[in-house]
Amino acid sequence: MIRLQDINKINDYEWEIPQSYRNDMRVAVRLFVTHRLLEDALGDRSLEQAINAATLPGVMQPVVVMPDMHQGYGFPIGGVAATRITDGVVSPGAIGYDINCGVRLLGSQIDLGAVEPVLSNLADALNRRCPSGVGVAGEYHLKDAELDQVCRLGARWALRKGLATEEDLLRTEEAGCLDGADPTRVSSQAKKRGLNQLGTLGAGNHFIEVDVVDRVFDARAAQTMGLQEGMLALQIHCGSRGFGHQICTDYVQELQSTVHRYGIKLPDRELVCAPLDSPEGKDYLAAMRSAANYAFCNRQLLAHAARLAFEEALAGVFGNWRLHQVYDIAHNMGKIETHLVDGKKVKVCVHRKGATRAFGPGSPELPDVYRSIGQPVLVPGSMGTASWVLVGTTESMSRSWGSSCHGAGRVMS
Repeated sequence: MIRLQDINKINDYEWEIPQSYRNDMRVAVRLFVTHRLLEDALGDRSLEQAINAATLPGVMQPVVVMPDMHQGYGFPIGGVAATRITDGVVSPGAIGYDINCGVRLLGSQIDLGAVEPVLSNLADALNRRCPSGVGVAGEYHLKDAELDQVCRLGARWALRKGLATEEDLLRTEEAGCLDGADPTRVSSQAKKRGLNQLGTLGAGNHFIEVDVVDRVFDARAAQTMGLQEGMLALQIHCGSRGFGHQICTDYVQELQSTVHRYGIKLPDRELVCAPLDSPEGKDYLAAMRSAANYAFCNRQLLAHAARLAFEEALAGVFGNWRLHQVYDIAHNMGKIETHLVDGKKVKVCVHRKGATRAFGPGSPELPDVYRSIGQPVLVPGSMGTASWVLVGTTESMSRSWGSSCHGAGRVMS
């Protein structure tokens, strides 16, 4: 059991578990936490899980853990691990069961004071148009071929149906579609669960929330995003529903035998994995990308439903009720990315589980509108606490694999 004295303090907000802590560790673990948060983390298995991740084949220096860490399945929520393409592995547990769970933020020119009398009408309209709850079905009842299209096209499927705009896609991570998705790598059981859940929130800590911009710290960034103090905004937090959960379940089971086949020794069977260049690893990535695209499309359809709810409740009450997209970002994802390591560009598979991509200014992956300020980083709060909109920095690229935390407020809702 790791103790506080085993962890090296770098500064008040950064700590390190050295590679020498355990003889099977291949890299160190870097923790972005305060002393109090670190003490809290000692109360569950999150640090042990991060140490276990540091033993994965091909893992790169360092494994990173964010301040909102807590124990997950195999890998801590709030964890980031990058593995080499050449000899590394991909681990479903290090990405999570709710593949591409993420957040979408919509901004507006709607003044809170002007519409406060009809906010209850807006809440009712959102509740009707955005189904929520365990196993709930939405208004989109897909056939198998349509589901396959969603898997391949992501949010572009919604664009083809007139349920999205080009600007929506432009302001979405990966333009709302990961290349390499292959629905033939998805089980029939997963597909069955996905046919009727598109356009739904689900349960747990997923939500649609009407917010107000309370305070601006960076006027230039806020102006670029179209956010103004006193104006309403809307957050959508959800993922790939039962479709993604079943895909993760299927591959966690399937890869149990794979680790033995490739002679991979793991300290925890929940961290089951497959070599990135193996048929099993490629199959999982193709299925995971299918779930990721489903989630991008899901949040797009919920955004469309929210816009209809705003029109229903506010048209005739407020002149400009329209919602523009600020950004849509995932926080449960495995991505092939290029990072600068020891002065050289290296392709790696970055596992982010409960961690948000946070690319800095100039990153070619960002749309032109955000390339000068850095990627918007959406950090929702718990119920009753504030949410934050941040921007990625150059420093994040070198210290955390271009990643940030995924939640503010309490560790768990």
